[in-house]
Amino acid sequence: MDFIDLKTQQSKIREKIDKRIKSVLDHGKYIMGPEVFELEEKLSEYVDMKYCISCSSGTDALLIPLMAYGIGPGDAVITTPFTYIATAEVISLLGAEPVFVDIYESTYNLNPDGIEDAIQDAESKGLNAKAIIPVDLFGLPARYRLINEVAKKYDLMIIEDAAQGFGGEIREEKSGSFGDVACTSFFPAKPLGCYGDGGAIFTNDEELFHKMRSIRIHGSGSDKYENIRIGINGRIDTIQAAILLEKLSIFNDELILRNKIANYYSNKITSNFNKPFIPKDYLSSWAQYSLLANSELERNEIISILSNANIPSMIYYKLPLHLQTVFKKLGYGNGDFPISEKTSRQIFSIPMHPYLDNEKQNRIIEVLNKY
Repeated sequence: MDFIDLKTQQSKIREKIDKRIKSVLDHGKYIMGPEVFELEEKLSEYVDMKYCISCSSGTDALLIPLMAYGIGPGDAVITTPFTYIATAEVISLLGAEPVFVDIYESTYNLNPDGIEDAIQDAESKGLNAKAIIPVDLFGLPARYRLINEVAKKYDLMIIEDAAQGFGGEIREEKSGSFGDVACTSFFPAKPLGCYGDGGAIFTNDEELFHKMRSIRIHGSGSDKYENIRIGINGRIDTIQAAILLEKLSIFNDELILRNKIANYYSNKITSNFNKPFIPKDYLSSWAQYSLLANSELERNEIISILSNANIPSMIYYKLPLHLQTVFKKLGYGNGDFPISEKTSRQIFSIPMHPYLDNEKQNRIIEVLNKY
């Protein structure tokens, strides 16, 4: 059994992918070829944002807007400690400081109630809070209405980390459209993934768009040999863009399947586990289906039992960012973000992908419910 089954998906669109790749090989424009611009146009339409900039990874998708905003030493960016390292890593790479806010017990997303305290925490350290990076964790968008209220009050930019959330919705508005700028990842395991690394950035701000497009290619100006700012090599390969175009064509159908599978899990798994909560008018793209055991010991036992039954599982995330060695200098410790810490001890994820059949789901559910 696969945790994420990319082979079945590929078999459904293999001929079209092969045709797309052959076209790239024929025209030979392996970097910034026509498929890249076609992808950007279609992604922009899908998310309903004016501008899309494809890039080399979800990490670069987060880094580029921070660079465009001029965030650096002396600045603070508020985010969640319960996420992948990339969310906070990009802040530190620019010499700024991540300031963490704890999460909701129900959705594992950033709790906006803690943002004002984080701003005061930043000020007490002599830092200037400049932006918030909420994360659309496991496919579910964060609470953007509440986050927007605080952001407007303190004049903070919102950079939506939709690396796991692409395809999610709030009241039929797509993930990737909720911030001043939004970022996503096309890592293969993501809801919309390529066969390598890739990412995209979305905005309605024309000036910001031009800055970020310049930064993506070494701060280029009128051409790539005129450089008007410091940038990076952040381009997506044309072949990856070609693959994403075919995957995007079946993406909505896969979202329907993901939600069907998630609903089946939620209806059949015993209430002994804390199951995912989806707020009213929200839609998840189900990057993961995660459960909460009653303790770390119980989680470890369950993972062992699943493994013995040849059922894969994963832990996202074993250690929240504020307790990671790399962020020790920030001065956080055990107990600072109790919900994130408790969740890290108890959470585990089970197989989730559009092609998980009922027979396999029933095997997983049977093992869980027996425990």
